[in-house]
Amino acid sequence: MVAWPAVWTGVPIKIVLGLLLLAMGVHPWEMPGLALLLLLSIPIDIWALGVSARTVFLDRLHLEPPESVGVTLWWQAALLSAIYLPIAYGIESQVVAGAKGVVGGIFEVELLKNLPVPERISLELVLWGSVATVVLLGLALGWLFLFGRIVQRPAAVARPLTEPYQALVRRWDLLRVPTDQPLLLTGFTATGVLLVLLFWTVMPVTTPHPHELYRKEPAKVEVFKPTEALQKTEKLIAQAESAVKALEAKAKQGAKGKTSAKGGARGAGERAR
Repeated sequence: MVAWPAVWTGVPIKIVLGLLLLAMGVHPWEMPGLALLLLLSIPIDIWALGVSARTVFLDRLHLEPPESVGVTLWWQAALLSAIYLPIAYGIESQVVAGAKGVVGGIFEVELLKNLPVPERISLELVLWGSVATVVLLGLALGWLFLFGRIVQRPAAVARPLTEPYQALVRRWDLLRVPTDQPLLLTGFTATGVLLVLLFWTVMPVTTPHPHELYRKEPAKVEVFKPTEALQKTEKLIAQAESAVKALEAKAKQGAKGKTSAKGGARGAGERAR
């Protein structure tokens, strides 16, 4: 009742921060973008946990929420996550590796060796993925159970409320929408405009960025030199003239050969007569 609403209360703001980091060219799922996103998420998480916990205390439990319930739940949840998540990651990794090994041994059976590749991949994914999913859900429920024990501690010492239900409804409504609504609207609009301007300021000029493997080499600019161009042209003309003269000489030699051949043929004819 506290963790799930708190997550979805802060998600829209974190998405905006993630988009800003992407516009800056920093990936929010890698360092240092991830560390910066976690740092910026601290006040968001404190505010979301405070709103969610106060709503649960007033609406579901009818208890007076502590003043600093958001900060208290945040640092205790952060300490729990710092200890629990590495252990959960190690357990999940070992389960995935063990499940893949078992599934690989199953497919070494002679009956399954000749199975087509697409069906083999699908069955392997289903077999070890189902085990990993069940373990992951169990680990998530374990974290939620421990977080619930953290929430139970301030609830156990909280003072019961005697106010009517309508008064409680008004109190938790005021947690989300303050009494000065024009001020809230002004602040919300100004924040949106500021974020939009910041987004377009840090946005790179050309998007998307070409990968290094696809970058073209800069075009080479050749300087035109008239003297060299004239020399090259004169050489080409001289080569063309020599080629034409050689062709003319070959043509003349061919014509002389044909003339001599005809003269020899005529002389042989006259002798025969």
